[in-house]
Amino acid sequence: MDATTAPAPGAPPPHERHEKRWWTLAAVCGSTFMLLVDITIVQVALPTMQRTLHAGFSDLEWVISAYSLSLAALLLTQGSLADRFGRKRVFMAGVAIFTVSSLVCALSPNAAVLIAARAVQGVGGAGMFATGLALIGQDFVGRERGTAIAIWGATVGAAVAIGPLVGGALTSGLGWPWIFYVNLPVGAATLLIATTRMVNISDPGARRLDLGGLVTFSGSLFLLVLGLTRGADDGWTSGVILSCFAGAALLMAAFVVVELRQERPMFDLSLFRNPSFVGVSLGTLGIGTGMFAMFPYLTLYLQNVLGMSPLQGGLRMLPMTLLTFFVPLALRPVVERTGPGIALGTGLVLAAGGLALMRLVSVTSTWTALLPGMVVGGIGIGIANPAIARTALGVVEPARSGMASGINNTFRLGGVATGIAALGAIFQVRLASSLHASLSHVPRGLGSAVAAGGLRAASQVSGGNAAVVEAARRGFVSGIDQVFVVGAVCVLVGAFFAVLVRGRDFQAQPAGAPVLAPAEAAG
Repeated sequence: MDATTAPAPGAPPPHERHEKRWWTLAAVCGSTFMLLVDITIVQVALPTMQRTLHAGFSDLEWVISAYSLSLAALLLTQGSLADRFGRKRVFMAGVAIFTVSSLVCALSPNAAVLIAARAVQGVGGAGMFATGLALIGQDFVGRERGTAIAIWGATVGAAVAIGPLVGGALTSGLGWPWIFYVNLPVGAATLLIATTRMVNISDPGARRLDLGGLVTFSGSLFLLVLGLTRGADDGWTSGVILSCFAGAALLMAAFVVVELRQERPMFDLSLFRNPSFVGVSLGTLGIGTGMFAMFPYLTLYLQNVLGMSPLQGGLRMLPMTLLTFFVPLALRPVVERTGPGIALGTGLVLAAGGLALMRLVSVTSTWTALLPGMVVGGIGIGIANPAIARTALGVVEPARSGMASGINNTFRLGGVATGIAALGAIFQVRLASSLHASLSHVPRGLGSAVAAGGLRAASQVSGGNAAVVEAARRGFVSGIDQVFVVGAVCVLVGAFFAVLVRGRDFQAQPAGAPVLAPAEAAG
């Protein structure tokens, strides 16, 4: 048996693997579907959550960011725990945490409890993300591994594509708590399969947890997002906000020092000696910060300004999300024959172009003004995602593909968390500026009310004053226009770094090696 088909140390005998491997795939796909649907499904429900929980604009940002932050901060740590204690154990712990915290989310009486539960959801999600492909890799070899990876990849694409529709239907029909209740049966079934059908494999050479790296990295991300989220309310030059940014910078510098001194770091900085890995990492950061972080604000516009229901808003998002699923399938032969840097750069440029086209929106627009941008942006994402996955795994030695995949996903999810906060800050500043330019007297609290609740909130604050409502409409459109501009610039910067990706940096991959990175289509 050669090296490409030999089972991993501690793997079950071939006859046992034959019996259990498809159950492993079912459990991993089920958990992945639940995890990724929960990203897009929540975005559609944000306006309804705001009204029922009386949440502020920063609360809505944290509902998304708390989840992304936990995922980004703990993804590599959970991978290390899986090496030490076994993939099955960490996977099961992740599913259990995710499922229980979903119940807490559904029962949340206020925004604070929901945000805390979402952060815990991210802890569980990181355990599921970090072990999903590894579990498939340990049970499948050769051609079957490629088949299993393709099925898993289709699950990823389907989850992202139908998330807005499912979220809209559940929120409109049953109420927003049901977007979390649906996780309970899926989580229970996945745990049952994992308990009875999976095997637990660990790495005998695994070392102790990189606690220093975990504390400094997660602390830096948290302070950065906190500063960006609170800056508009507390003042950008206030001592608290400046301290947040200074603390974030110091902790990130400490993180680099800690990782350089680790024998087996959770974040292997030596990978960044490879120009192609630098290029794909920064490209991933760009699309996470500029494109995926924009989705919540697009949802707020569709529902809070255009007055759509959650289901109607979810349907309007389908042109983009469906393209992210079908474009990789339709263009796969062409993209695989194209240089990796060209494919990545083309996808990112198209994604940036889609954001630029969304600037066709005006105060009198209907949702169709967004359609050209959604189509172009969806095509761009559909080209960029597989190129990112192919490059992130292809430019490192096969033995380091797990670390490379984890770092790439950390850049993506960290970009989403910081992007939501940064775009939110820009949106609020532009909205406030527009309101002051349109009104001689701005009612107290109008800016934050409009940011979170749109035109309905403007009417409530002003007692139905038509001039104030119209000013709120202009301000919201002006704010989201600025979000599109800044998002497009972020993605374009990522496209610029795609030129660092070179074909000669790609390594030979063993037969059946994974060709997709976890969460490759997730926002």
